Amino acid sequence: MSSTPITKETYLEWYKSMLLMRKFEEKAGQLYGQQKIRGFCHLYIGQEAVVAGTISATKPEDSLITSYRDHAHALAKGVSANACMAELYGKATGCSKGKGGSMHFFSKEHKMMGGHGIVGGQIPLGAGIAFAEKYLGNDNVNVCYMGDGAVRQGAFNETLNMAMLWKLPVIFVCENNGYAMGTSVKRTTNMMDIYKMGLGFDMPSMPVDGMDVVAVHNAMDEAVQRARAGEGPTFLEIRTYRYKGHSMSDPAKYRTKEELEEYKGRDPLITTKAAILENNYADDTWFKEVEAEIKSIVEESVKFAEESPYPSDDELYNDIYVQEDYPFILD
Repeated sequence: MSSTPITKETYLEWYKSMLLMRKFEEKAGQLYGQQKIRGFCHLYIGQEAVVAGTISATKPEDSLITSYRDHAHALAKGVSANACMAELYGKATGCSKGKGGSMHFFSKEHKMMGGHGIVGGQIPLGAGIAFAEKYLGNDNVNVCYMGDGAVRQGAFNETLNMAMLWKLPVIFVCENNGYAMGTSVKRTTNMMDIYKMGLGFDMPSMPVDGMDVVAVHNAMDEAVQRARAGEGPTFLEIRTYRYKGHSMSDPAKYRTKEELEEYKGRDPLITTKAAILENNYADDTWFKEVEAEIKSIVEESVKFAEESPYPSDDELYNDIYVQEDYPFILD
């Protein structure tokens, strides 16, 4: 049973949050095709329930760290669509001052501790953030996301061992969308149940239906309660699906149309909307108003990004070292 009640407001916020993620990502894909967004771009379309269910079970002071598929995570943590879109454009008004791009969204204010480009590189960092929170004596937790491919990194096992030994307040979340880039999970391991990897460290571990925002919320809430009580980490394998390719350059020919349509039939936006209507939490007028609001937010973010300046040349040497006069340039 969730300690965080699931109310009418929870459902309405889930829908609004997931719709913003979806429409932002669709617009990002469109702009990438127009070459207004350059470099790598990994879309989150289909996986929205994973982040939405996390946010409803945590508090703003809890931190989040993830891999390079990070746009939705930043939006859910409260980073504005304007700052996110500007970052995709490489503009100075972006959440990383235009110097991070798609894979490196960051906001200290919102405790969004980054997208990270190195596969599995964020896993030890998540444990480190949790160590800091425990050292400071507060009850904040860190939610550390990774893809199914990242669990093959040695740092994954090392980190889970240390986190369990020191009872760190961290929730490790494997967003298992079935494919590490274009390689299916079944081609990389004899053990398809990734969550069982946590059991070797005596860590509470479980699979979760990532297409069901309620299931995600409940599993996350239980893990958060455990972490806040000083009982240590949890490993959740949240089974989800991305509708688009690994990145914008991926045609996704390694899977069938039937498989894709099967998951689209379980789309979290569709099921959440159905639950809202079934429980009379809102009517069609409310949905139309929300859709118009989200459309306006996304359109405004594009306008903001288009009109924002690029970083100035003197930004090149900023944000490299904490010590501002560090001698990184030597005569």
